[in-house]
Amino acid sequence: MPVHNAEIAELFNRLADLLELEDANPFRVRAYRTAARNINGLSHSLVDLLAAGEDLSKLSGIGKDLAGKIRTIIETGKLPLLEQVQARTPAELSDLMKIDGLGPKRVKTLHQQLHISSFEDLQRAARSGKIRALAGFGAKTEALILERLTRSRQADIRSRLADAEDIAGPLVNYLLDCTGVKQVNIAGSYRRRRETVGDLDILVTAKQGTPVTDHFVAYDEVSEVISHGKTRSTVHLRSGMQVDLRVVAQVSYGAALLYFTGSKAHNIALRKLAIRQGYKLNEYGLFRGDKRVAGRTEAAVYAKLGLSYIEPELREQQGEIEAARKGTLPELVSREDIRGDLHCHTRATDGHDSLEAMVAAARKLGYEYLAITDHSKRVSVAHGLDHKRLLEEARRINKLNEQLDDIVVLKSIEVDILEDGSLDLPDSVLGQLDLVVGAIHYKFNLTRKQQTERIIRAMDNPHFNILAHPSGRLLNQRPPYDIDMEKIMQAAVERGCFLELNAQPARLDLTDGDCMLARELRLKVVISTDAHSTGTLDYMRFGISQARRGWLEPDDVVNTCGLDELRKLLKRN
Repeated sequence: MPVHNAEIAELFNRLADLLELEDANPFRVRAYRTAARNINGLSHSLVDLLAAGEDLSKLSGIGKDLAGKIRTIIETGKLPLLEQVQARTPAELSDLMKIDGLGPKRVKTLHQQLHISSFEDLQRAARSGKIRALAGFGAKTEALILERLTRSRQADIRSRLADAEDIAGPLVNYLLDCTGVKQVNIAGSYRRRRETVGDLDILVTAKQGTPVTDHFVAYDEVSEVISHGKTRSTVHLRSGMQVDLRVVAQVSYGAALLYFTGSKAHNIALRKLAIRQGYKLNEYGLFRGDKRVAGRTEAAVYAKLGLSYIEPELREQQGEIEAARKGTLPELVSREDIRGDLHCHTRATDGHDSLEAMVAAARKLGYEYLAITDHSKRVSVAHGLDHKRLLEEARRINKLNEQLDDIVVLKSIEVDILEDGSLDLPDSVLGQLDLVVGAIHYKFNLTRKQQTERIIRAMDNPHFNILAHPSGRLLNQRPPYDIDMEKIMQAAVERGCFLELNAQPARLDLTDGDCMLARELRLKVVISTDAHSTGTLDYMRFGISQARRGWLEPDDVVNTCGLDELRKLLKRN
């Protein structure tokens, strides 16, 4: 069976967790974590690279030993060293470390003193008040653990959009390979581009007699067949995701796609509108009595109801139907509107590729500009730049720009916002850059007032331009820190700053609701990838999806501007 990059990365991360619990050599632990991070950042499948004869040891952060382990995983589905470690240390302890606030030291304490080895053990101990009695914990920590445990287990039900894409892409291609299949579309929250996805709903049209469902249940990643009929089947994949497949008649395809795309609230509102106009709307079509009057396409259904076509990302019953009736739907931003990326990293800090490689990849994307925003010195784990190394990088960028005529590389930094709101590098250095991206990487637990004031004080610095990943959240891993987002946005408008929509699939920060608020406050948003490799510059598509869900148009996005207009926008009020 094919092995996905995410599965290989998960095995290395789990091994690193368990080795850390055993107090193994920290350099060894870090090597596995680095490999996992780099694998997650690859734009190509390791299975495909190996099949093409590529030397995996030449990949960033891999080397010969790890390349051999990757080959073993791909060929056998197993990592023997992990199995050896799991024989000594319960594998479930690695899962506990994924709960925000439970690092290796605390998990080790819980295991040794309370014999906690699972989520169930942890929940029982927290509810019975046993955790608060341990040194270094207390009642407040116990309550937080219980809250985060509940949130974590709810999040496990849904996959991040990028992970769902990795699962869905090969499955769609497999279905299209079935002779007689005409169309394959994934509906549901996947098509609406929600940041997380539960199940996959797949709609297929095919020539009569095509054994689509037989082909579907024979997919090599199916772990369990829940049901199997001629027009509908349901399976569980090896990843744990449930997939429902429906074979639909061409005459009803648009209505079915509309129905199964959702959202539920959007569908209910459409059905009520149809009833008021004397129609009946369901997954088979739009009917006047027994006569189908539309259903072959979604656009035909909307048109018959007197509505402009509503893009899937907008179908959340947040005013889109009324806007479609009035003809005031937004002209949503698209990938083609983006002129450059204002947040990416090189191997000077924690990126995987060189400055030159990142710029070459941006040129292939047709960008007019690319900002290099390596970390500042406060992020020591990423080998952040002090002022000397930053100015040396700036000189390299200036020299590179002299050789380029189709793209401009912008000198920048992802500078840490310190606890008091000051920035990690002096103004004398920041003033020599083209733009400054500020970010919080520590002290997430300040009060709402303290965290909000910290960010606004950073914005007071005349060199500050963009607030990166504004809420600090990591999907399914870490909740956002507590801030007054509206107050921060208003402060940004007053100071001539911008907020970033970070397109990293683990972040997607801002939320779609935050994007709507920014639009209402007339605050422009920067869609950036925070790319750590050439391949992850393509994460822009996830940021675009999130922006579209937030009703953003090209004029609402800073990096749809050409370079001259961008430079004007970056000049502070």
